[in-house]
Amino acid sequence: MDTSDPGTHPDLARLTARARRLATTGVRRVLGITGAPGSGKSTLAARLVDALDGQAVLVPMDGFHLAGAELARLGRAERKGAPDTFDAAGYAALLRRLRHPEGPDPVYAPAFDRELEEPVAGSVPVPPDTPLVVTEGNYLLLDEGPWAPVRGLLDEVWFLDADPELRVRRLVDRHVRFGKPRPYAERWVAGSDERNARLVQRHRDRADLVVRVS
Repeated sequence: MDTSDPGTHPDLARLTARARRLATTGVRRVLGITGAPGSGKSTLAARLVDALDGQAVLVPMDGFHLAGAELARLGRAERKGAPDTFDAAGYAALLRRLRHPEGPDPVYAPAFDRELEEPVAGSVPVPPDTPLVVTEGNYLLLDEGPWAPVRGLLDEVWFLDADPELRVRRLVDRHVRFGKPRPYAERWVAGSDERNARLVQRHRDRADLVVRVS
């Protein structure tokens, strides 16, 4: 494992150069970015894709959230964001398709609409000639249940190891920004989000690169 300390913010130029090497191998590569909730995964992934200027497409794991109605039916709505509130097998199946694109048509991936708090199918087109897919999410390194195949479908995984206080503050602010009262957001983060964070942290050593974010 290659461990680095980029300071307050990830060294975007260095990380972009590493991602660009993946994009210039002549075959489709898939880069995973993971870390606990609030570690900055989606921000870094989006910046990488922008910097690669057409060489990469972002496919977020969050598109595989189960719909709210299904979570309610299963009795899991109060644990939304936990590993069993995603279609992990569907995510692994999509990664297999993305690794080996066939034909001239794009593969369509789902995304997650934070205003609706629901997944939206067919949101992200991935053309067959795009050399790099960047995917980000909490559970890319889990080694159990339907998540177990995911690690083997990723060419590299980078783990964002964020300062805990910064990470919690980001999470609370995000929940408030999308309409939750601050006391509710603080309780949710202290409970559900932090349980998920501890699970994610236990799998840190399976990453190829650890990026410390403070």
